[in-house]
Amino acid sequence: MTEPTVWYGQLTTRRRLLARGGALIAGGVAWLSVFLLLPSLALLVVSFVRRDADGALVWELTLESFERIFGSASGENARILIRSILLALAATTASVMLAYPMSFFIARGSRRRRFFWLAMVIVPLCTNLVIRTFSWKLLLSAQLPPAKLAAWLGWVDPGRDIYPSWVAVALGMIAAFLPFAVVPLYTSIDRLDWSQVEAAQDLYASRLRVFLAAILPQTLPGLSVAVILTFVPAMSVFVVSDMLGGAKHWLIGNLIQHQFGPGRNIPYGAALSLILIFLTLGGVALYRRNGRSVEIL
Repeated sequence: MTEPTVWYGQLTTRRRLLARGGALIAGGVAWLSVFLLLPSLALLVVSFVRRDADGALVWELTLESFERIFGSASGENARILIRSILLALAATTASVMLAYPMSFFIARGSRRRRFFWLAMVIVPLCTNLVIRTFSWKLLLSAQLPPAKLAAWLGWVDPGRDIYPSWVAVALGMIAAFLPFAVVPLYTSIDRLDWSQVEAAQDLYASRLRVFLAAILPQTLPGLSVAVILTFVPAMSVFVVSDMLGGAKHWLIGNLIQHQFGPGRNIPYGAALSLILIFLTLGGVALYRRNGRSVEIL
């Protein structure tokens, strides 16, 4: 017989508590299972089958896709993967560096100004990424001032667009993921204990020292979320690099999208997707581990 227990002033049993908890999390577990777990399992299964000459799946177990990844095509795959990691790190770093002053500017304003500037940051997320990226194509076209300034500086030929180029891809990625860095950092900065900042200033600490000793430790939770929310989509993006980079500026997301689309090689695309998922999760886990150790210190 289950012994009764008191929970928030109610007399109940452990079995009832477990049933109530299970009912509360059932919706979330079902959502994650349908939209995350099942697609991941489908990728895992499909990556171990082969395709016929027309691209149709043949349900025979094989390691052909993984042999291709680590075999004859490993050199090109490695170059695309390294390129994707470096660009994702650059976009994440630039987004965080821009997000800090923006978050301070928003947090130090009046209540009315905060709502206005937060809306200016969040509203673009309601617009489709394709439309936002296409606007960058217009902005970087030869007829507008950025391209004319770049031509005057000798960076591009006169009358040429700035895209396709890695600069255009980086600008598009930073613009796309900057709001994901601003919002969590703003939340941490809004709750900042300014007495620690004033104490550091009273001890004649430099501005850099004030930031490292009094501000950064307090904003580490927001910084961790900002890095994760920026790095993860930057690793798998393909719309920005496809529209602003062209065929010569592929990232790992473009390679995967090509296999599921024109390449008609779904098993190979699924295998590449699994590799990307494992690498991204590994990078996030490594960052979280190092971030936790720094926070403890």
